[in-house]
Amino acid sequence: MDRATGDVAATARTAAVLEAIERLDPEIEAFVPEPDRPGRLARETAALTGRFAGTGERPALYGVAVGVKDIVRVDGLDTRAGSALPPTALEGPQAVLVDRLRDAGALVAGKTVTAEFAVLAPGPTRNPHNPGHTPGGSSSGSAAAVAAGMVPLAVGTQTVGSVIRPAAYCRVVGFKPTFGRVPVDGVIANAPSFDTVGVFARDVAGVERGAAVLCDDWQPPAERPSRAPVFGIPEGPYLERATAGALAAFDRQVLLLRAAGFEVRGVPLMADFDQVVAQLYAMNRYEVARTHAEWFAAYGDLYRPQTAKAIREGQAVEEATYARARRGKAEFAARLADATASAGVDAWLTPAATGPAPRGLETTGDSVMCLPWSNAGWPSLTIPAAATPDGLPLGLQLVSPPDTDERLLGWGTAAAGALTPPA
Repeated sequence: MDRATGDVAATARTAAVLEAIERLDPEIEAFVPEPDRPGRLARETAALTGRFAGTGERPALYGVAVGVKDIVRVDGLDTRAGSALPPTALEGPQAVLVDRLRDAGALVAGKTVTAEFAVLAPGPTRNPHNPGHTPGGSSSGSAAAVAAGMVPLAVGTQTVGSVIRPAAYCRVVGFKPTFGRVPVDGVIANAPSFDTVGVFARDVAGVERGAAVLCDDWQPPAERPSRAPVFGIPEGPYLERATAGALAAFDRQVLLLRAAGFEVRGVPLMADFDQVVAQLYAMNRYEVARTHAEWFAAYGDLYRPQTAKAIREGQAVEEATYARARRGKAEFAARLADATASAGVDAWLTPAATGPAPRGLETTGDSVMCLPWSNAGWPSLTIPAAATPDGLPLGLQLVSPPDTDERLLGWGTAAAGALTPPA
């Protein structure tokens, strides 16, 4: 036992995390640079182990190092949100989700890179599976940090596709809970009608471990369900947004699920998908502009062009257009719930992204495969499911109705067991 830290194992785990970040992050750039990460983590580890010394108690995330997306406020660390704005302009109380992580014994390994204000302008992070490709975004650093093995757990946020897509691109598990299930107090908003805190881990058990701490009223199923879930494939213009290669891989995964005994039904859905896309973006841009009204007025020349363009687009959205879009959002969620129940579907299956991670770092990829589910506020999970011939990952997305998060993770575990391990 190390008297200075109180727990040799916890100290060794922290040292391993620091070694991995020092060795791997110069190429991946998943973490925001920090002047004395080793000293800070040593102090926080000592405080944690001292807090539980002699008690025999170990909370759920005791000693687990977590990457935290840099739009989430953390006491002791600057919040920059991937921007050039002065950190003092972005200060505020520590996020509730960080309180929950620290209360559960987690250690904040550091801030992870985000696209500027979680909008469009990419950060420097590279995909661990091929550094010439994007890791996705906007939670790019969180996905890459887990994929590279620097941390076992990371926190991101999703407005449209910012958890599910980078998880798929980086071959990790990503989970976006039901909208509102995790408090967003202390998180810099993108579009408050959609913003949802999510988690990344190497497997479903890992994201469940994080979700159980972060989500309100987490209740894991008391017993195994009496029947296997019925999965639905949303046939129509939505699914047609995926590339031919992604759809071919998806078809192979569906065959594996059916061979394992799962019932998978094709169901026509979202014939009005183009209107759903337009509705979401009208709301999103309007809300982004309002979130940034004061900052943009004061620091507009410091914003990157992609972010400034999104804000200006939002400024041009009229109140009446926004009100119609809000009504359209509610109507879409109701139609989706009715269609799901009528088809007897427990969860929907889709490709997690339109294809593999694009080459280059100029874009974070296309979020459209996540769009309708984020619009409705439904929980989503992606699991690694395939790879392209050149080794770029492809993910399988599972989506279920609101407040079925716990069951969704159970179904995801079962589905992952039926799939061929990624190449």
